Amino acid sequence: MRQGDKLTSNIDWPILLVYFLILGMGLMTVYSTAYDAEHPNILDFSMLYGRQVMWIGVSLFLGLVVFLIDSEIYRKFSIPIYIGTLMLLVVVLFTPPINGARAWLGVGSFGIQPAEFAKIGTAILLANYINRMNIKQQNVKNVLTCLAIIIIPMGLIILQPDAGTFVVFTSFFFVLYREGITFDPIVLSLINLIPGVKFKQTWIGTHFIPLLFIIVIISVVTLLLSKTTFDLAFVGLYELPSIFGIIAAYFIIGLLFYVVGRTIVGNRNKRRLLFIVILSFSIVSFLSASISTVFSHLKQHQKNRIELLLGLNEEDQRDGDDYNRNRAMTAVGSGGLTGKGYKKATLASVESNHVPESETDFIFCPFAEEWGFVGTSVLMGLYLFLLLRIVYIAERQRSVYNRVYAYSVGMILFYHFAINIGMNIGLAPVIGIPLPFFSYGGSSMMSFSAMFFILLKLDSQRRDTLF
Repeated sequence: MRQGDKLTSNIDWPILLVYFLILGMGLMTVYSTAYDAEHPNILDFSMLYGRQVMWIGVSLFLGLVVFLIDSEIYRKFSIPIYIGTLMLLVVVLFTPPINGARAWLGVGSFGIQPAEFAKIGTAILLANYINRMNIKQQNVKNVLTCLAIIIIPMGLIILQPDAGTFVVFTSFFFVLYREGITFDPIVLSLINLIPGVKFKQTWIGTHFIPLLFIIVIISVVTLLLSKTTFDLAFVGLYELPSIFGIIAAYFIIGLLFYVVGRTIVGNRNKRRLLFIVILSFSIVSFLSASISTVFSHLKQHQKNRIELLLGLNEEDQRDGDDYNRNRAMTAVGSGGLTGKGYKKATLASVESNHVPESETDFIFCPFAEEWGFVGTSVLMGLYLFLLLRIVYIAERQRSVYNRVYAYSVGMILFYHFAINIGMNIGLAPVIGIPLPFFSYGGSSMMSFSAMFFILLKLDSQRRDTLF
């Protein structure tokens, strides 16, 4: 089944070139951010940039190793790999907390985050399972198994707690959508839950469940009496309680969705849609009823970030809970069009301490301050090319396994890229997510590189893989 091609004959060189470009730009930014005139040698391992060189070297070696392994090995050993990462997630829960979280395994200043490698194990097993199941004949068992593969590590990660990695794991749900595995009840529930939280202090928030129950009853009756069914009508009726709070608007806008849905969508499976209505209501009722309990058990800084994101805390928090985000935006904006120049960042350097964690989660700040809008546009263009190239690679695969894994890598990288940049410019909450191949750190660099080179390996053997 395998041909005796040369090792490098089918490598996707454009994406590999972009990988090294981002890697190099990240290293130079770490060097500039943490630069110490008394230790100018970039290979000084007592400094952040020296250790970053070491982590890059380890990551490249790890990438070479995973690339040399036959891709069939990942498929055959997907379950042991997945279980191994789960065991690490369990073990880490019994370690001493570092910065309030039990997320690290290691000795002294050197350690790894098992959650980073759990992404690889989950992607490999999910790809293998979807490849083996019959997509056209989905059943409850297959769907629940896919959910379990994703949710089990998510549950262990939130116990650490690591909110950032927990959020990243939701990217796997979009991979399932690409393969035709949808979760309409969950999606509709989340659509209504977020506005419900946003308006929890209003009259409609106080009476959210009773009014929602009335609307669901109307939806069910409509579905049973009509000759055609449509998702759009239900979505309109379902989301109104948490947005408007005026009963008259339910019927007017609901009727509009009814007409549009009847005209455009056409016939649908009525029993399936009825099941979605009831299950969606059950899920959102449970989530709404338990949200106060869950919220009360969060740490104060986590509560503050959620309130800031939802606009529930309107007070000026420039020197309070929104400290990091405001300082980051100031540093990014100070770069102007072309920046201040290399190693000339005054706000986002480690020495100034104006922006905390400027070498990790907020490394985009010193880069933006030094290179300005022009430089950040180039960097974001490289990431955009990387992501689009992964989509291209995914779609040219002959194997479902390869395609699912490629989309998993693409979605993980997209989540990290979008949320990290959003954190730095005030569009996303601060949840501790590094910029792939760019931020300082050993675990993230190794895990990103490993999953990237596994993708290169799968793609290089795509002509030999039939299923």
